[in-house]
Amino acid sequence: MLRDHYDAVERTGTEAGGVTAEGASRRADAVRNRTAILQAARQLVSEQGAEVAMGEIARAAGVAVGTLYRHFPNKADLLAAVVNEYVEALADAAQGAWERVEEGRSDAAQELLDFLERALEMIARSHAAKSVARALGAEVEYTEPETRATEALGRLIEQGRASGRLRADLTVSDLYILMVFYPGEGSAEIRQRWLELIRPGLLCSHVKADD
Repeated sequence: MLRDHYDAVERTGTEAGGVTAEGASRRADAVRNRTAILQAARQLVSEQGAEVAMGEIARAAGVAVGTLYRHFPNKADLLAAVVNEYVEALADAAQGAWERVEEGRSDAAQELLDFLERALEMIARSHAAKSVARALGAEVEYTEPETRATEALGRLIEQGRASGRLRADLTVSDLYILMVFYPGEGSAEIRQRWLELIRPGLLCSHVKADD
């Protein structure tokens, strides 16, 4: 039994009382590898689309193909993880915006406008990955991050309406409509012009978009 225990420790780098230095190092390596794989996948998918090979992603990430497949058994799982990173980043951005307002460090209306700009750029960057993920039938978990984002955005809007800076009929659904119809495939100039035209419509008529 004791030998079996130490054999298991050697394989996993863990003991009943905690994690060995070797185990912690292995986990840190695994996190670095996963991060490098996702970064390489984002870049190559944006350049090549669905045709990019897993081996090419592994080479760009600086990991062995076997390491890639241990993290992501197939391309659909990999693309689901890439898209999920974008979704989580959007939720984190919304929560961060509300926290700054709640702490009295920022204005709700301005935070909402800044969030929208960041969110739309994320949408533009993630367009290729989302398209490939859909084509591969990848399953992306939207429920938890969408719930977090919706709650934070709802509070921002409520605060902004109470301050008289955001239009009284603005809702979270309105923001999601804007995100759905954002011209993410357009040039940077087109996307910027679209945003310039949209921003004033979120504010009360007496408030300027650059106030």
